[in-house]
Amino acid sequence: MTKTALDMLQRVSRIFADIGGVALTFMMCLTVADVVLRTFDYPIMGAYEMVALSLAIVIGFSIPKVSMDRGQVYMEIILERLPSRKRAILNTFTRILCIILFSVIGWNLFLVGNEFLATGEVSPTINIPFFPIAYCMSVCCFLECLVFVFDIVKIWRGQYD
Repeated sequence: MTKTALDMLQRVSRIFADIGGVALTFMMCLTVADVVLRTFDYPIMGAYEMVALSLAIVIGFSIPKVSMDRGQVYMEIILERLPSRKRAILNTFTRILCIILFSVIGWNLFLVGNEFLATGEVSPTINIPFFPIAYCMSVCCFLECLVFVFDIVKIWRGQYD
């Protein structure tokens, strides 16, 4: 794994996080506009559907960047007391489990996307197709797997803090 590959993964994760940020901003603006317009009896048709689909984008597209930045909560009380080799083994084991989990989730989301595409499944009110969201979430899961692979490399190179 080269520095260039890591830089590319960081750039792609950053772009995905930015997309998630745009989706979050869209959700907030849409919700505020819908609440304001409801007071005048002009609700935005399909606002609930658009917010729900945007939430999927926010969560899925943000996961790789959060993992790269180690922004999630860690319980390191036990890990801190282990020798560095055992800590590396345990960290590697958990990353392998995560790779398996996200691979399964990503593959299943890809299959669900195929099913949505084949059946033409759309949201009930404004007919937004579901398959692009499922495919995008699948890509995010596979990108997360790459983040974990790079974590394993960093662990064994002694670059993982």
